[in-house]
Amino acid sequence: MMTHCFSRLRRFRFNLPQRIAAGLLAVFLAQGLWISGHQTLTDRDYQYARCGREMWERPSRLDGYFTSCGNIYDGVLAYRLAGLPLTLNLLAERGLDHFRKPEDRVVQQAGGRLSAPNLSTWELRHQLRYTLLLLRLPFLAAGLLLGGGLWWVTRRLYGNLGGYTALALYCFSPAMLKACVAPTPEVLAALGVYGGIYTSIGVAHAMQGPRRKWRPRIVLLTVIFGVAAAAHIAALAVVALFGLALMLWVAEGRKSQALLVVLAAAAGALAVVFACYGFSPEAFSYVFRSAAGFLWFSFDPAQRFFSTLSNAGVTVAVAAALMLYAARRRSRYLGNTAPLLCALLLMLLVMTGAPGAPWLWALPFLLTFVAGVFADAYEGPRGRLAMGAAGAIVLLQAAFCVLSLPGLL
Repeated sequence: MMTHCFSRLRRFRFNLPQRIAAGLLAVFLAQGLWISGHQTLTDRDYQYARCGREMWERPSRLDGYFTSCGNIYDGVLAYRLAGLPLTLNLLAERGLDHFRKPEDRVVQQAGGRLSAPNLSTWELRHQLRYTLLLLRLPFLAAGLLLGGGLWWVTRRLYGNLGGYTALALYCFSPAMLKACVAPTPEVLAALGVYGGIYTSIGVAHAMQGPRRKWRPRIVLLTVIFGVAAAAHIAALAVVALFGLALMLWVAEGRKSQALLVVLAAAAGALAVVFACYGFSPEAFSYVFRSAAGFLWFSFDPAQRFFSTLSNAGVTVAVAAALMLYAARRRSRYLGNTAPLLCALLLMLLVMTGAPGAPWLWALPFLLTFVAGVFADAYEGPRGRLAMGAAGAIVLLQAAFCVLSLPGLL
C-alpha cells in the first residue's frame, strides 16, 4: 500500500497546466485576503467565534442546549471550522505565555491564570492577533478546494482550455468570494454538493470495473456526503437524489447496486453529522425536529444573480453556452447535459426552514456547463474566434469582479 502511494506521488507533475491553475487560485486567494483586510468584526463573527469554540472546548452552556447559541441546525460544520483556528490559536498563546513576562501574557487575570475555555474570544479580540482572518481561513480554504475540484473535473472532461475557462470565471466570481470571506455554510455545502455528484458519477463508472476499485471511491463518496450534510442537512437530500439519478444514468447493469451505494453513503454522512454534534443525541435530533431540510422552488434567486452587474461576464457566458448547446448537436451529451440539469434545478431551489443559498451551490455546475460547451466550440471550425470571445468574456468578468473589491474606488 505504501509503495502504491509513493508511486502515485511520483506520477504527479506540476507542469504548465497545474501552474496556471495554481496561479488563478492564488489570484482568488489574494482577492479573498484583500476583502478580509477591509472588513471589521461583526455580530455574526461573534456568534460563530463563541459557539464554534464552545463545540471544541466544552465550557458551561445553557441547560438543555448544545451551545449558548441554542441547538444549531443551520450548518454545524461551519461553526466547527470557524471555532477551530481560534481554539488552536488560543492554546498556542497559552503555551507561549510560559515564556513571556507576567504583564505581557495574553491569557491572564488578577490573582491567577484564566483557562482558555472560560475566556471569550470576543473579550480577547484585541489581544489575540488575526482573529478576523482566522475566522475566515477555513472558508477561504474550502473555496480554494472547490476551485481546485472544479478545475480537475472540467480539465478531465474537456481538456486544458475547458478547465481554464471554468476556473477563471470561478476565481473572478464576486458571489463565491463573498461566501468565502465570512463564516457561512454555503461554500461548504457547494463543495459537498459538487464533489458528491461528480464522485457519484465516478463511482458509477468504477462499478463497471473490478470490485476492488469500488471501496476507496465509496469511502470518498461517504466523506463528501458528510461534508454536504454537516454544512446543510438539506444539501444531503439534494446530493443524494441528484447523485443517485446520475448513477442510474451511467451505471448500466449495476442500477440495483447504485441505490445501495447511495444509501450507504447517506447513512455514513449522518454518522459524520452525529460526530459533529459531539455524539449528542439531543442536539442531533433537533436537526430533524427543525425545518432545516425544507425546500421550495422560486425564480427569484436566478433573477437576482443574472441581473447583478458584477456577474455580467458569467451571465454572457451562460447565455452564449445555452445558444451553442441548442444549436450544436455535438454539445448535447452527458458531460454537458448533467451539469446543466443540476444547475437549473439548484437555481430554482430555496430553503424555507433555515438560511441557505442553493443558487450558490449551482454556480460550479453552471461554470462546468459553460466550460464544456465552450470547449466544443474551441475544437470547431472557428476555434480561434471562440477562444477570443471566451477570453473577452473572462476579461469582462474579471474587470467587474476587481472593480467590486472594497477600497479600489
